[in-house]
Amino acid sequence: AARVTGRYEGGSRSSHDVSASYMNLWRSLALTARGRGYTTDGYFIVPAEVRGTVDRPAGVRFVNSAAALDYFRAETRMSLKADILAEDRANGTALQRNSTGLGQVSLDFRTEAGGSAFSAQAFHTREQFHSVFSALAPDRNSERLTFRQTVPSEAAGGAFLWRRGMGRWSVLAGADLFRVEGYSRDALFPSGLRVGGGTLWQHGAFVQSEVRVGPASLMAGARHHFTGRGRRFFSPSAGLALGRGWLRGRASVYRSFRAPTLNELHREFRVGNAVTQANAWLRPERVVGVEAGLDMAGAASRLRLTAFRSDLRDLITNVTLSVSPNLIVRQRQNAAAALSRGVEVEGLRRFGRWRAEAAYLFADSRFSGGERVPQVARHQGSGQVVYDRGGTLVSAGVRSYADQFEDELNRFRLPGFATVQVLARQRLARGFSMLAAVENLLDREYLTGFSPAPAIGAPRLWRLGLRWESAGP
Repeated sequence: AARVTGRYEGGSRSSHDVSASYMNLWRSLALTARGRGYTTDGYFIVPAEVRGTVDRPAGVRFVNSAAALDYFRAETRMSLKADILAEDRANGTALQRNSTGLGQVSLDFRTEAGGSAFSAQAFHTREQFHSVFSALAPDRNSERLTFRQTVPSEAAGGAFLWRRGMGRWSVLAGADLFRVEGYSRDALFPSGLRVGGGTLWQHGAFVQSEVRVGPASLMAGARHHFTGRGRRFFSPSAGLALGRGWLRGRASVYRSFRAPTLNELHREFRVGNAVTQANAWLRPERVVGVEAGLDMAGAASRLRLTAFRSDLRDLITNVTLSVSPNLIVRQRQNAAAALSRGVEVEGLRRFGRWRAEAAYLFADSRFSGGERVPQVARHQGSGQVVYDRGGTLVSAGVRSYADQFEDELNRFRLPGFATVQVLARQRLARGFSMLAAVENLLDREYLTGFSPAPAIGAPRLWRLGLRWESAGP
């Protein structure tokens, strides 16, 4: 049976979004293909009071497509997928822009035999990234080209998984391998060449088991990982869930890590007059965490409470080396230890055709010296009310963030803000529906960073769309 869909949305800032998909299913084969194209003139990313003659709207245009061929027979399934992306971005001034070309192919194989399930995945990705950086005059009325950057990269990897379940007991084990190679080639102006990059291999193996005893589920797992650059990590974890009826309690404890990326190790970049240098001597981040929570679920309501504590070591962050009116210089470094503690609450309630949802997160994340971790708001929340009946859906929501800081020294404060979003969707006829949406309904101006000029987020944006869907017999 074939199924074809098409969608077009147009909106403010000369935005156009068009997409289409095709799906067909035969006896043991399935074919899926989709494509999307998007373009917008964008918006100014600095406030009007500091804007100069070099400032331009930050726009974007891209095209992406994907195709998948699935084969399935009895207990076996195989899937071959391919994805392509071409993107071009204007970054807010006359000279600054970047472009990306990306392609990926992957193969997934799954089968079941003798009470066990086996799966294997493999992928290969190639990417070409280009970017132009400039230095801006303090009055933003002139800019000077500083360097053009080209970053070719490729990655390949694979994984094997084995799963077996026997009554109240189950086990999952596997191994994976990942290789990435990338180089940053910077043509400096007026002259010079800077090259950085290399190859990074990572591989690991893990096992995870779960056993159910009455209303309780006990989980334990461990992973041994080689991060590249001569470092290895052992990451154990354990958890407990206990529930009956509408109430469930859960708790877990774990130790994990994050290895630095080639981008953090070797690539320098610039945003406005803020330069962030790479650091080839970065160590992996480490974390020991614990969390506990309660879940309450009924026929028309749901409530989820979670408390957490994460002890971070060797946190990779952008450390400020110097600050001047014309230039901020930062470098990626392993900062001092940090501690993150907080509470998360999520709730949902249904009233006939109406649905109300709310979420709140309190996260107090601080370095050992007391400074707050950059770009982490202590308070953030969201709420949404939805009406859904037949072919009509209307929703209105709000997202809010308390103040946060741009840098690890807590010199650049980003005030808190809230934005309102509304959406309406109406089915017009069989296979046709219309959509209207507005982001940042109240046109609130809010800060997203400093470079060192203040940067602002998206203004009020609206869009109208039409969707068509056709299903074969």
